[in-house]
Amino acid sequence: MAEDAPRRQPTLDEVAERAGVSRSVASRALNNAPHVSRAKREAVERAVRQLGYVPNPTARALATRQTGAAALVVSGEDPSIFADPFFAQVIVGASAALEEADLHLMLCLAASDRGRKRVAELLRSRGADGAMLMALREDDPLTRVAEEAKMPVVFGGRPVGTTPRWYVDVDNVGGARKATEHLLSRGLTRVAAICGRLDTEAGRARYHGYRDAMLAAGLDPLPPQEGDFTESSGAAAMAALLVNHPDVEGVFAAGDNMAVGALRTLRNAGRQVPADVAVVGFDDLTVARIADPPLTTVHQPIEALGREMARMLVALVNGQDPTALILPTRLVVRSSA
Repeated sequence: MAEDAPRRQPTLDEVAERAGVSRSVASRALNNAPHVSRAKREAVERAVRQLGYVPNPTARALATRQTGAAALVVSGEDPSIFADPFFAQVIVGASAALEEADLHLMLCLAASDRGRKRVAELLRSRGADGAMLMALREDDPLTRVAEEAKMPVVFGGRPVGTTPRWYVDVDNVGGARKATEHLLSRGLTRVAAICGRLDTEAGRARYHGYRDAMLAAGLDPLPPQEGDFTESSGAAAMAALLVNHPDVEGVFAAGDNMAVGALRTLRNAGRQVPADVAVVGFDDLTVARIADPPLTTVHQPIEALGREMARMLVALVNGQDPTALILPTRLVVRSSA
């Protein structure tokens, strides 16, 4: 009689599925790691008994290095950046996805040499299970550090000049093109752009979208009027446009905060919106809906950006190999254009 084939050992994925938790939660529960609720720990232990699971010693050694936390790193000069409505929505989305995986969210701001040094040490020392990097500028040293990190790293938006393996971005070029085409569809020909910082991918991509739409319509794009995505920079950029191009008929602002600043400058200059100058923003923040007049803008799924970044990071932590993701944008028409 032939001998019975050896019984296949159950896997950690099967334990996680039986317990109704993620693979990373099951791993941390088996290794007595922190940040696992009692109910989930008991569910994992019950699944282990039912399936007869025996942990692999090598996998156990690796799993015990998990910290139960993921870092959201923002590279910027302003310590109040996390209070920006954009980043607030990113944090909401990321937190929700990490909570599903029982990972805590760490917020890190690289706003100074000391801050960047601390973040670099975090990435090199595996002080978290993984990291999400946002708002990187051209030649930001954190880009190189991320490439050498000893933990999974997901980029929120692509760094300038390089395309990392794992990132989540939005269709900046397509969204800016839609915004500009909307202004042109009103019969406007003197259309200008208040772009974001040109040492960021979002700033460059949105200006390129504006430029592409202008060239496709047979019109000469105006030189970019640079802002830094703040309301005050939008107001200053609009003031400069009125001096340099007093016949401007339409403005695409690459961020809602800058668009609101532009509206303020136009109002102070006695220009009616949209009768004299039509304005379109980008983001679809709350401020766009309460602006005077309400702002036509490009909606980008900001909360989904944070959520998908976190989901991609969790997949990497769990040993998977996700693909990069670009989220769609859409035009929201209101009274300003």
